[in-house]
Amino acid sequence: MPPRKVPTARQRRLGAELRKMREHAGLQLTDAAGLLGTDRTTISNSESGRFGLSGDRVRSWAALYQCPDPKYVEALVAMAEERIKGWWDDYRGRLSSGALDLAELEANAAGLRGVTIMHVPGQLQTEEYARAVFEEAVPPLSAVDLRTRLSHRLKRRDVLDRPEPLHCTFLIHEAALRMQYGGPKVARAQLDHLLKESERDNVIVRVIPFAVGGFPNAGSSTLYVYGLVPQLDTVQMDTPTGPAFLDTETLLANYRAVLDRTEERSLAPAKSRDFIHGIAQQA
Repeated sequence: MPPRKVPTARQRRLGAELRKMREHAGLQLTDAAGLLGTDRTTISNSESGRFGLSGDRVRSWAALYQCPDPKYVEALVAMAEERIKGWWDDYRGRLSSGALDLAELEANAAGLRGVTIMHVPGQLQTEEYARAVFEEAVPPLSAVDLRTRLSHRLKRRDVLDRPEPLHCTFLIHEAALRMQYGGPKVARAQLDHLLKESERDNVIVRVIPFAVGGFPNAGSSTLYVYGLVPQLDTVQMDTPTGPAFLDTETLLANYRAVLDRTEERSLAPAKSRDFIHGIAQQA
């Protein structure tokens, strides 16, 4: 199998987990190569995501590394056995790799939990609202690029409708509810859509009102993506240059604490719907 030119974030994550597994076993590359009957280069390329591995090979490596967590191993096997291209691959070469990696991450998630400060979460945006958000880009997007980003954004909403419902909790700051992207009419329609989506069994919307004051990490939006096992969780942060992905154990623990504290300060779902309805009537 030829090496991948540009591994996806998910492929790199599989390799990184295999590297952590090796390191937890106390093995250097040379030691692991002797144990596995291969060479250092093969292991290094596999751990960087440049070489793919079969599910059976992942199980073999995990057994030789004496990994004690079968659920974790099987989650890695599932990642290794993914062979079908996702809908996001149609955008390769037209959007940044970060945008594609985010779509793939969400598509394979076991759950989502996020905080947004100045905009409605992407999965809950209407087409008109999303268009208005993209029209604020600097430099301005061409008509073709705008259509591409818009269709990608709308396609991300499909995770809410998959056969096995994806449980999502969205913590939305009052500022995002009062921002009138596209003007009053678009903003009102967006709030009405948000209220409708909040009635889904698999979607929880909670508002963080101005009145609660400060809360952790208030300066940026955060998306916590749950993996099949806790070791495969990921935090996605918005940056001016695109999505950033964090997955070290310490950072995951810290962001779980951030989300817990923020959720404690948010309104309950029923009160949140009343709050959103009140703002919609003012729009």
